Formats: sequence, C-alpha cells, structure tokens
Amino acid sequence: MPPMEPLNFQVHETGAALDEAEAFLQRVQSRRSVRHFRLNPISLDAVERCIAAAATAPSGANKQPWTFVLITDPKLKRRIREAAELEEHAFYAGRASEQWLEDLEPLGTGPEKPFLEEAPALIAVFAQRSGEDGEARHYYVQESVGIAVGILLTALHLSGFATLTHTPAPMAFLREILERPRSERPYLLIPVGLPVEGCEVPAIERKRLDEVLIRR
Repeated sequence: MPPMEPLNFQVHETGAALDEAEAFLQRVQSRRSVRHFRLNPISLDAVERCIAAAATAPSGANKQPWTFVLITDPKLKRRIREAAELEEHAFYAGRASEQWLEDLEPLGTGPEKPFLEEAPALIAVFAQRSGEDGEARHYYVQESVGIAVGILLTALHLSGFATLTHTPAPMAFLREILERPRSERPYLLIPVGLPVEGCEVPAIERKRLDEVLIRR
C-alpha cells in the first residue's frame, strides 16, 4: 500500500452548495477571449500563483505531464509572433477549409496576431509525452493537460486577468524558440493581461443548459 494521508475536504449544506455554485457560475460566465491588451505590466507573482493552481490538476497515474513557460521578454514575444503569423497566413490562405473560415468569420479573426506582442505575458503550455529521458511513460496526456489548462484559465479570470487561447498550427516553432525537449509537444499559447479601455468582443451566445446537459 502507498502512504496515505487524511483528506482535507469541506462539506457544504445543500443551500450553501447551491449558493457557491451559482456565485461561481456568475463569475465564469463573464470570461471572454480577449485580443486587445493594454501594454501595462501585470503582477507576475499572481500569474505564477495561477499556474501553481493549474499544476494541482489530476493527471493519469499522477505523472503531471505539463510544462508552463511564462514569457515576458519582448524579443521572445516578437519571435513567437512572427513564427505564429507565418503559420496563420498559410492557414487563412489555403490550409483552412471554406467551412472553417466561414465559421470563424463572426469572430473577426485573421492572420495578424499583434496580441502576442501587446499582452504583457504569454504562457506557453507544453504536454509531456514522456519523461525527458524518453523512458518514463505518461498516460492520458491530452486529457490531463486539458484539465490543467481549464483550471489555469479559470484561475487567471478570477484573479482579474484577460486571456486568449491561441493555437497556431502547427506549433513546433514554440518548442524551438523556447528550447524545450522533443519529449514535449506544444499544446496551447495563452496571452495574459488587461483588456484595453473600451474593449469589445464578439456578441456570441452560449448553448442553453438543456442543450448540453442530459439527466438520466
């Protein structure tokens, strides 16, 4: 048997549980993807605490197969933007299907990615396919890193930061620029900062609860 320890868990009364859930829902409903950031610096200590929260996520066999690279160096951000835009221009010029581009049109996206330089911080998330030695096996990597990213985005939002999930494809350039081992695969790039004054986002609708929830 592995060593065990007492569970630290707080049980809420039914009414309190509903109140907590409703308050959380109200806060996360205001999270939106932001593409226009102020140039103001932000608290990197707070961002690191959010990354620490993400690193508490459950993972297959507790392998914790994630690496978070926090980037603030302007030269690195410029290199990342230039490399990302090369891929994005190829995407919009022919790699994407007509249906894909049609679905993106209401969001107002395009190949230019100034937010990669304007945001005061970028978080590059890498998925560890194995240990650095290539021998230590990792399990359910996609699922584990996805859960960690969900916690990270929520923690950043609740800490007062605006974010964007950016996935230029392919993203191999991130591993090269950030000098990560081949055992890691770029998973996601997250600009972090504060929205510009008067920031606007696309007027979108969420699916209703009865469209996504099935009770049996």
